[in-house]
Amino acid sequence: MPGPLETRKDLVQEAVESGATHVGRIATIVTGAVRDVAREIGSFATDVFEMREASRRALREHEAEEAERAAREAAAREDDEDGAEVDVPRP
Repeated sequence: MPGPLETRKDLVQEAVESGATHVGRIATIVTGAVRDVAREIGSFATDVFEMREASRRALREHEAEEAERAAREAAAREDDEDGAEVDVPRP
């Protein structure tokens, strides 16, 4: 039969092993959570960059359409001033 000192040693050993196991599991959970949060933040940032680029692209397309319309109207005014009839297509 083990003595009181050996019994205490066994109790401390079991407690330390159990604590280490639980700390390891908790660390794994926290590490996974940090990874998942980082992934979600990265995904959100990617969405924001894509929306910004789509907005810029739409603005460029709109400006190009406006410039084309203005050019057609200017050409129609010039032709009008020359006395020629011009049919200006409307989008």
